[in-house]
Amino acid sequence: MNKILDVISEEVQKAFEKKGYDPKYGKVGLSNRPDLCEYQCNGAMACAKVYKKAPFMISDEIAEELNSNTMFESVVSVKPGFLNIKLSGAFLNDYVTKMGEDSKYGVSEVEEDRTVMLDFGGPNVAKPLHVGHLRSAIIGESVKRILRFKGDKVIGDVHLGDWGLQMGLIITELKSRKPELVYFDDSYMGEYPTEAPFTIAELEEIYPTASAKSKEDVSYKEEALKATVEVQKGKPGYRALLNHILNVSVTDLKKNYENLGVSFDLWKGESDADPYIPDMVKKMRDEGFAYESDGALVVDVKEESDTKEIPPCMILKSDGAALYDTTDLATLIWRMNDYNPDEVIYVVDKRQELHFIQVFRCAKKTGIVPADKKLTFLGFGTMNGKDGKPFKTREGGVMRLEHLLTSINEEMAAKIADNNTMSKDEAEKTAKIVALAAIKYGDLSNQASKDYVFDIDRFTSFEGNTGPYILYTIVRIKSILAKYKESGKNIANCKLLAPKKDSEKELMLALTKYAPAIDSAYEELAPHKICAYIYELSNALNHFYHETKIMGEEDADRQASYVKLLDITRGVLEQAIDLLGFEAPERM
Repeated sequence: MNKILDVISEEVQKAFEKKGYDPKYGKVGLSNRPDLCEYQCNGAMACAKVYKKAPFMISDEIAEELNSNTMFESVVSVKPGFLNIKLSGAFLNDYVTKMGEDSKYGVSEVEEDRTVMLDFGGPNVAKPLHVGHLRSAIIGESVKRILRFKGDKVIGDVHLGDWGLQMGLIITELKSRKPELVYFDDSYMGEYPTEAPFTIAELEEIYPTASAKSKEDVSYKEEALKATVEVQKGKPGYRALLNHILNVSVTDLKKNYENLGVSFDLWKGESDADPYIPDMVKKMRDEGFAYESDGALVVDVKEESDTKEIPPCMILKSDGAALYDTTDLATLIWRMNDYNPDEVIYVVDKRQELHFIQVFRCAKKTGIVPADKKLTFLGFGTMNGKDGKPFKTREGGVMRLEHLLTSINEEMAAKIADNNTMSKDEAEKTAKIVALAAIKYGDLSNQASKDYVFDIDRFTSFEGNTGPYILYTIVRIKSILAKYKESGKNIANCKLLAPKKDSEKELMLALTKYAPAIDSAYEELAPHKICAYIYELSNALNHFYHETKIMGEEDADRQASYVKLLDITRGVLEQAIDLLGFEAPERM
């Protein structure tokens, strides 16, 4: 289904061509003066320079031609040469009806088949998820859904942090506590236990303890660094411990991500890239890309056009240990080998931009990623508290994600319970749905690259540009549709009529903007575009609702038209919030 601006532009371009002008001047855009018209065409201004004619004379000719077209209610030529356009109710009715008959409400899928690898989440094993992990998960999940909705094959990979000093620290601390474990016996040749020697609670306590010790005890840190190198080089006992750490951590991470409505196709980690590192390093050396610098192995990635210093990409440290650069490059090797994606998108903190510039350039320069493949950095800003600083607990620590979710669930449950319209169980279930919408919409309504203030009071409000307001709008529609059904009427038999009042037409016009909003969100990897759209659509719906006695309408055909319009609006809103990663309850 063609977008409405394309349909209108086609008619205006025909008029330009019929009058002897190049049709390219007939492109139409949304009006920047909605009080005067709905759409506008400024092509006569540019056309006048080419055809040596006053622009208002050209716009007069085009307006005269178009006013006989049933698509338009009016086309007015305004000096010095603008065309102010209003659509006819009959055309709008026909267009929105066709939207309602389409499962994607007019959104077209991409023409070319693409495979996209989406790297998001990025938690470290042995650590609980905290608020710092929120943005990558929420933005990545929405981007994944948008890309799939438009027809891309998307593979989401959590890319676990399981290959750095933290592994050495955990192993060193575990050794100091339980030196008798077989993992630390170099002479042990048997099978290692299948059950981990720790629980998730113990694991989450071991890491911060070890980290604190390493900052105070030089010998302890040296032992941890040695353990890190040994696990990376494949020491059997340490690799067995690494597997235990991964299994225990991933089980807990999956549970927490599920509570957030986030899922991954792959649970790969940095450690999965390890088998590719030796050959990658050898190839870089042999082909002259990598060289020694202060004992480390590096690849130059600076370019002549750089306006700031871009340091070399470090492949190996002086002790031979791998770094993030190493594992990210090796990860690209297995991704290209196993999936051959057309694009790899990284949803990460924007403060890591330099790292990804280095990795992307190195990957292209060394042939790890072919020239025709796309590498994209989608950097997000910081989630801050009301003080403008990174969000913390009242005690000043980093808040665990599950604690944040629990506190917002409780706040929403209290608000919903105040209404006394549902049972305790239903109220709790509804509260979880609304709380998740509050968190996700509160995040996604901001442009990803911008820092934003995480304001729980504002995000959980049922008024303004918030998730609960969007859900309340959907629930309001559902309530009216339920009453219509209870009256014995069938929504499937309802037919849309041409709009009778301004608020009805404004709602129809708002619906026609759905496909452009989704396309824009897809092209720019920008979920906030969908948030802006559904807020506009919700406002249009509520304006129409407050002006219209829907169930009190005596004309059965007109009432059926109202109901059909509401049903299409509900469908668009529910589809849109699914792309953002949340759903609407039946009642609120």
